[in-house]
Amino acid sequence: MNTKLQERIQGLMEQYHFSGSIYVKSNGAEVLKLSHGYANRSEHILNQENTRFGIASGCKLFTAIAICQLVEQKKLAFTTTIEECLSAYSFPYFDPDITVQQLLTHTSGVPDYFDEDVMDDFEELWVQRPMYHIRRLEDFLPLFQNEPMKHPAGSKFHYNNAGYILLGLMVEQVSQMTFQEYVEEHIFTKAGMTDSGYFEMDHLPERTALGYIQTENGYRTNIYSLPARGGSDGGAYVTVGDMMKLWDALIGGRLLSAELTDLLLTPHVQVSEDLAYGYGLWITQHKDTQQIEKYVLMGYDPGVNFRALFYPDHSLLAVVCSNRSDGAFQVINEIEQEFKFK
Repeated sequence: MNTKLQERIQGLMEQYHFSGSIYVKSNGAEVLKLSHGYANRSEHILNQENTRFGIASGCKLFTAIAICQLVEQKKLAFTTTIEECLSAYSFPYFDPDITVQQLLTHTSGVPDYFDEDVMDDFEELWVQRPMYHIRRLEDFLPLFQNEPMKHPAGSKFHYNNAGYILLGLMVEQVSQMTFQEYVEEHIFTKAGMTDSGYFEMDHLPERTALGYIQTENGYRTNIYSLPARGGSDGGAYVTVGDMMKLWDALIGGRLLSAELTDLLLTPHVQVSEDLAYGYGLWITQHKDTQQIEKYVLMGYDPGVNFRALFYPDHSLLAVVCSNRSDGAFQVINEIEQEFKFK
């Protein structure tokens, strides 16, 4: 373990009142493994390295892997359209020729159920449709299926949760399994992620951190802020160790063929000068050469903050899970500073 880095990160965790767990590996060796804060504040249960945390949109990568597995099996294609695969559902204003590729890369133009251009507060979503009714992917559909297109399909990048719900429905249609069952069997089990799952907010297993939202009077849990069960756009629970196993399995070719792994990790749409999007993950590039610098997973929900990164040229992997709405970015940034990547 890197004692110097450990001391710096411990100081940072105190400074930012960080609550969560951290795991860093370099060239296959453990560099840092720390936990701080409470998984359950009222019961004074501390976060541990085997505590399960929600990771919000960080698990869009799981959805992308699932789609790529089905493409590899020739049960789907990146050119498959929503008309071809999702004809059982009504989307009166959607372009029927929206493709899997466009959904994966946030270029489909479908309306999002949480539109940051319109809404500031995630909890506004549940005024008309309470969050405790959202347990299956189909339960998300009334939130967006009758809305007009945001922009023409394929015309621009616009980060979109609803598009990943549609991808999850495609997984269900093709596999004849629920999306959550598919991921748990074909991704978590293959990667050895024995502590991970799509748990219901009102039925959490042991060693699961409650998400906390800071208020004027202290903290409250996020049980009234999120869907009762996560889906293909986010909401899985993992441990930092399991997330490290996911990276190892993906990079090691245990989840996809080399061809599909490379395709998943390829920049498919340019978001800004040095930022691109692959399938389910962000990719930063060197401005001068456009060579890949790192892969990034990010997740934010009320009471959830998640960051994970992989520097392929340096074999550095870092995972930071937090059961508060902030803190993960500051910690991951300090780790990058330590390794002189910032």
